[in-house]
Parts: sequence; structure tokens; C-alpha cells
Amino acid sequence: MSDKNNEGMNLEEYYKGLYEKETKKNEELTRAIVTLEEENAELNRKLGKVKNSTLFKLIRPVRNLWARFKNAVIRVKRYGNLKNVIEKLKSKKIERNAYKLHGTASFPSPEEAARQRDTVFKEKHVFSILVPLYNTPEKFLREMIESVTAQTYSYWQLCLADGSDKEHIYVGEIVDEYIKKDREISPTGESRISYKRIKNMGISDNTNECFELAKGDYIALLDHDDLLHPSVLFYYMKEIEKSGADFLYCDEATFQGESINNMITLHFKPEFAIDNLCANNYICHFSAFTRELSERAGRFRREFDGSQDHDMILRLTDKAHLIKHVPHIFYYWRSHAGSTAADINAKTYAINAAKGTVSAYLKSKGFKDFEVESTKAFATIFRIRYAITEKKKISIIIPSSDHRDDLKRCIDSVITRSSYENYEIVVVENNSKDAATFDYYKELESVPVVKVVKYDKEGFNFSALINFGVANSDGDYLLLLNNDTEVITRTWMEELLMYAQRRDVGAVGAKLYYEDYTIQHAGIVIGLGAHRTAGHTHYGLSRDNLGYMGRLMYAQDVSAVTGAALMVSREDFNRVGGFDEDFAVALNDVDFCLKLRHQGLLNVFTPFAELFHYESASRGNDVDGSDSAKAKRYDEEAARFRDKWKEDLEKGDPYFNPNFSLDHSNYTLKSNVAMVSD
Repeated sequence: MSDKNNEGMNLEEYYKGLYEKETKKNEELTRAIVTLEEENAELNRKLGKVKNSTLFKLIRPVRNLWARFKNAVIRVKRYGNLKNVIEKLKSKKIERNAYKLHGTASFPSPEEAARQRDTVFKEKHVFSILVPLYNTPEKFLREMIESVTAQTYSYWQLCLADGSDKEHIYVGEIVDEYIKKDREISPTGESRISYKRIKNMGISDNTNECFELAKGDYIALLDHDDLLHPSVLFYYMKEIEKSGADFLYCDEATFQGESINNMITLHFKPEFAIDNLCANNYICHFSAFTRELSERAGRFRREFDGSQDHDMILRLTDKAHLIKHVPHIFYYWRSHAGSTAADINAKTYAINAAKGTVSAYLKSKGFKDFEVESTKAFATIFRIRYAITEKKKISIIIPSSDHRDDLKRCIDSVITRSSYENYEIVVVENNSKDAATFDYYKELESVPVVKVVKYDKEGFNFSALINFGVANSDGDYLLLLNNDTEVITRTWMEELLMYAQRRDVGAVGAKLYYEDYTIQHAGIVIGLGAHRTAGHTHYGLSRDNLGYMGRLMYAQDVSAVTGAALMVSREDFNRVGGFDEDFAVALNDVDFCLKLRHQGLLNVFTPFAELFHYESASRGNDVDGSDSAKAKRYDEEAARFRDKWKEDLEKGDPYFNPNFSLDHSNYTLKSNVAMVSD
């Protein structure tokens, strides 16, 4: 009884000490806030005085030039160092060359177009392409229609519901012209263009009127000012015949001016990823889906006008049997004044509609008390704050061997910077020799949330240490943490837990930085790197970098995350048998994540849990060539990994578009990117 009483008193004293420290901090912070508010008010008064001065107004051109220069400097800094800037310039050069390859140069030759038209498929699926028209400029209208009539797969129907006003009566006249032309070339002798004049009721209801015209067994969505690649339906048919997909989408390009060759963005997308799709409508164009699927999902909903496609895609993909991504640029999104492609802020209502869309989807899946916020990457790229359903115990497993200062920094940061309270820290001691390390372990005996367990076997086997630490812990969730990490984000455990608590999620990884705030980890791609095993994306970029298409700004599905800061439920850890001890040092975390994925679970990277990772500070580097024994061991484990996951590696990482080079971590396109072919 006395031991228990002493333990209770120690625990009470420990938390009382922490409480007193926090109370003192709060008092100091309150005083600091009051002082800052007073200073801020005075600065705003002075700033207002300056802005209203004649001189400030006269030097506006100079200020604009300075702002442009400053923005250019900021953009360069986002790449972390000169090496990354050079890599980005090389990447941009490759991208500019790709513009040529993915524009009209990618269109089939007359001979190839004839071959595609003559191809006989087992089934003649008809694609009903829905296009609501509204005051469409003549040039845009003609180019859109002609991009459909030029399709090398002939079984389509263009469904046009025209809500144009009286000043744009020419829209119907132009459509009638194409209806007559199509009768002459249609394989059935009937025009494949269906037109209906309607009262303008908004984008959703207007598109629903297009549905009323549709006769095909597949439905597709096209904007009235955009263009299709002439082979898109042909390649969709090939995929349908191959897999039976009931929902398809492709990559797309944004262009401006007179030609699709004037590209400003190429968007190469991942395979279906629900967390990506909740964060932003990355699928967007060119969506095609079965009539049966659309009937189950329902029609467009007017309350989401401005983000109606995102709403529809979320509902369709939720009910789809098989979603397929065709990784080619087959859709050309026109950027012009007032279009969403030009500036989402030109359609502010679309931002609120997009938030409503995501919220409605999450509610339909049973989520409650979440928040959807815009990020600095883009107004319609979202951070989703899921509510923690139960504050269950988290066991933080830290393997460690000597390096007392690294371990102390790590543990101190967890204890002093974590807002989550229900956790334990399990230090797995592995053959330390330094007396200072054991002196520190003695200090930790007075910290109730920390315990040290000794792993007696000789040698370093990270997987075995993790498994041993887990066996000596009792939390519902496991947080694997390297001893050379340091917490940055106070809510880091909550940010990881909000995903790990989901039944469809396996591992969740954090965003890790080197000491200079350049990125060490932001998700892992299998097959990436010289060894063609796995590599970190966005490696070495600065903390402020937005990433490819904003991907450093939102939580997303990935193939794997690093074990340096990884959360998983105990249930899922046990479900896959923990870490494979055949991978003693390298690739054990990737192997673990792939095992989770093969159980049908998602692995998630979140940029909102941030830590420093002084990578390999406590163990050294295996692949820099400085230690031949370590390099040999890495080569052996890499070979073992390639053999074990051969099929996955051959298929490619589903979240890394095959048009990207596996030699670069920053989403650089392949320099010899192939033209569209069979």
C-alpha cells in the first residue's frame, strides 16, 4: 500500500509542478499579449497616416516593382537551397517541352485516327456528354463542339441545354448548324447532337436538363468553354473493355489564348485517393460514369452551385464499383477572364460552395464536429480538422542507444510541447555504453509518463526494437518516434490521431524537417530513387513551399510514411504482425505500410503535424558510401524489398503519376515522356 501511496504522491507532485509552470507561462503570455496589442494599435495609427500621405501615393509604381522582386525572392527561397532551385529550373524546362508534346502534337495522325475509328469493341457504349450552355462566346462554342465531333470513337451524344439570354440567341443558331453537319457524318445517319432551349436556372439545374436529353449508357461532363483531346473516348473505351470501370477520369492541362498549345499548367493526377478528393477536387475533368451509377448517386444539387462537380464526384466515387484513372492529358481547361481556371477568387461563391460540398460528404459518412478551412495554397484546397472521438491512450515508442542529448531533447519536446495528455513514453534501450545515458534514465524514473525497457539482444534491429517496445506498452494507439526528433506542433498527436482513429486508415505520418526547416519527409513513393525501392517526395524543399499542385498543404493518401514519426492503432499493428524483423534497418517502415495497404487500409500523410528530424544523427547514414558495411546491408535489404514487393513496384505507386520521373523527388516529368499510344 505504501508503494502505491508513494507512487500516487509522486504523480500528484509531478502534475502539480507542470501545472504551476503552465500557470506562470500563461501569466507571462497575457502580459506580453497586452503589450503587443498596445504596440499594434499604435503601429496601425502610424501606418494609416503613411498610407494617406501624398508621397506614398506618388511612389506606387516603385512599390509595385519592389513587391514583384520580393515575391521572386520568396519563391526562390521556397526551394530551400541553390541545388533545389537548379533542379526546379530543369524541371520547368522539361515541363515546357512537355507542353508541346501534350498539345496538338499529341493528336493522332490521319492514319492513327482512321485506325482508332475502325477499331471494333465488344460493346458499343454510348457516351452522353453533358454541356450546359450560357451566353457562350462563339469561338469557345465552336471549338468545344468540334472537339467532340472530332472524336475517333464515334458513339457519343452531345447534350446541350441552352440557358442563354436573348442577347445571345446566336448560340442556338450555331448549334443548329452543327446538328445539320453531324447528320452527314454520323454512323447512324441521325445527328448525335441534342439541343434544348431552357430558362436559366443555375449551373446545377441547367446540367440536370442535359441529363434529360441523355440516352447513352455512360455520362460525361464537359464545360462549355473547354476542349477534349480527339482520342479521349477511344481510350476510355479501351479502359472500360479492359476493366469494366464505372467511373473514369484523366489528366488535364490549363491553357489560355487562341490555342491549347498555350499551356500554363499540366495537372498529372494520382489514382483515386479519397483524402485528396476531400481536400480538393483533384479529379475535376474529364469525368465519365455509367448511367446506372448516376442514378444511384443522384443528380446535381443547386445548393452547391459553384462546386457542383466536386459534390457530384464525391457522391459518384463513393458509390462506384471501380474507379479508373487514365494517365494522359485528354482535357483542356480554358483560362479566361472570370473563369475558375483563371482565378477561383473571381468566383468567391464557389469557395463557400466547395466547403459546403466537403461538409455534406463528410456528414453523409458519419463525421461530426469537423471543420473545413481554406489553406494558403488555394482557396479551395482544404484543411479538414476531424474531431477526436475518444482521447484514448497513445504509447510513444522510442528506440534509443546512447545519444543522451538527442533523446533528452526529444522527450522534453514531447512533454513540454504536446497538448494531448493521455500518453506514455516507452524508451527501448538498446546496448548503450555511455554512463551519461544511464544517468539520464535514472532522471526519467521521476517522470511518471516515461518508462525505459531494456532490449538485451546484441546489434541494431529497428524492427525488433519497435516490436519489443510495442509488447511493453499498453496504449490503444502506437506512435513510433525516432530519438533524433523534436516536436514543433503542439497539437501533433491530435493531428495524427484524427486520421489514425478512422477504421479505413492504417499508418499516419508527420511532416518532418531538418534543422534549417527544409523538408526531410512529406510522404513516401515506392519505386522512387536510385535503388528503385522507395523515396521521400518534396525532399529538401523549404517549409513554405506549397508542393506540386499544393500537395504540401493538405492531408493526403500515400503509399507509405516514415517510421520516424508514425501513428497506427494497436489493432492494425497486430493485424499485420508488426514490423518485419528481416528488415533490420532500412525499408521496414515502408514494408509495414504496404502490409497495411494490402489489408485494404489507407496510409495518410498530414502536413499539420510537424517535427524536426535530425536524420540518422544517432545512427549514421546507410547510403552515403561512408560506411561500406552499412551500404552493403542497405543493398541487401533493398534487394529483399524489391523481391517481396515486386508486383507493387511493377504496377507503380498509385499516388505518383506514371508521367513523373522516379529519379526526382519533386514531381519532375520524365524527359522522354511518351506520346499517347496503345
